Amino acid sequence: MADTETRSNMPQLRSGPIITGGVLVGFGTMLVLAGIAVGSAHVFAATRRWIQAMEVPPSELAKQNWARARAAAVAGTAAWQNGTPAAREAAG
Repeated sequence: MADTETRSNMPQLRSGPIITGGVLVGFGTMLVLAGIAVGSAHVFAATRRWIQAMEVPPSELAKQNWARARAAAVAGTAAWQNGTPAAREAAG
């Protein structure tokens, strides 16, 4: 009887393996962060070289495409409001 009264329902844990596990997790985290840093630096450098090698910078391409889209929207709006020339001739 006295033996069951002193036992706890909680598991008995030793601190050594828990500390070792924590240290390994910390080391693994640092290793992952170092890998991410190296990989990211490579991707950024390659992207920078790719953009510098372009004949037309991305910002200029965006301006050109925006101007084309705006002109197409204006032409589409005008055609919708006024109708096409063939449709006006047939109606008139």
